[in-house]
Amino acid sequence: MKGVDVKIHAPKKSGEGEIWIKSPSVMKGYYKQPELTKEVITRDGWFKTGDLGCFDKKGRLQIKGRKKTMILGASGENIYPEEIESIINTFRFVSESLVMEYKGKLVAMVYFNIEELEKHLTNFKNQASSYIEDLKKELREYVNSKVNNFSKLQMVVEKSEPFEKTPTHKIKRFLYNN
Repeated sequence: MKGVDVKIHAPKKSGEGEIWIKSPSVMKGYYKQPELTKEVITRDGWFKTGDLGCFDKKGRLQIKGRKKTMILGASGENIYPEEIESIINTFRFVSESLVMEYKGKLVAMVYFNIEELEKHLTNFKNQASSYIEDLKKELREYVNSKVNNFSKLQMVVEKSEPFEKTPTHKIKRFLYNN
């Protein structure tokens, strides 16, 4: 964008790092919260977005995910739950998902669209629970065929209710990362 400077702060060998921006259009700070402002705006005016990304070969910015949600893999790889969730959410009957690390394994919590599933299973209502198990297995295989080795899911867990969300309709991750 014109008038906006973007840089990748402290990039790793892969080129990934935190995205910092500087522009007259960026906020000057949090209202009456100088300590919080110091955390997100550098002395020379760069805004620390909290997003991780890199520039591709054509110089386009690629946003990988949020710094605070990134999972560090066993061999030091950066795993971005949002990338995996975007794949999961394209799968049939999935309404929403959340990927997290649990006991060293990548786990996807998935809320299926039960209404659509019931329409699909009108003649098989008594087999719905076994169908869900098959669907979870199929989902895991589908996702794992589309991600790199260190981002593969080990487990898919069905969630019986939608995820709790913020007023801006984002999943409250902190409630589920236990």
